[in-house]
Amino acid sequence: MEPNIKEVAGRIRALREDLDITMQEMADATGRSVAEYAAQESGEQDLSFTFLYKCAQRLGVDVIELLTGEDPHLSGYSLTRAADGLSIKRRAGFEYLHKAPHFKNKLAEPFLVTAPYLEEEQDRPIHLSYHKGQELDFVISGRMRFAYEDHVEELEAGDLLMYDSGRGHGMIATGGEPCVFLAVVMKPNGEII
Repeated sequence: MEPNIKEVAGRIRALREDLDITMQEMADATGRSVAEYAAQESGEQDLSFTFLYKCAQRLGVDVIELLTGEDPHLSGYSLTRAADGLSIKRRAGFEYLHKAPHFKNKLAEPFLVTAPYLEEEQDRPIHLSYHKGQELDFVISGRMRFAYEDHVEELEAGDLLMYDSGRGHGMIATGGEPCVFLAVVMKPNGEII
């Protein structure tokens, strides 16, 4: 299931209005100008996972509620089979498959991520993202170039990264093929996601 951008943007706008939060406050919370934020809230621009995550945090909801319009409802355990999950296609062909979309009060967000190999990215600086908390990335297949501020690491299947995601980080697939990795996004100080 792939969320519809216009529907997700509409949920963000409705929640913002219901909570009497200004566009300026949301722009500040997401690290964008008011014009950039307005373009995303209107559904005119694609919504990155980092943007959605920061919106959910400011609005006090689970990111799954923004994506699906439903509250996660499982509390004991959640089983998601190999090919299942909530598909999120964002950021230049990156595919995120949320592996526990129905589990509520999560301390972490688990994603199976497929980063496409793009020849044009190989000699460019890697785009850096920022979100509070920590992230763990475990490479399942392919190769990855990981940038953390001004450090660059080359990774392959079996390698694991854990880092402060509040600092600039980003990755691209290398080696001529997509890179598949498990990404676990954790909020700071055990806050519920």
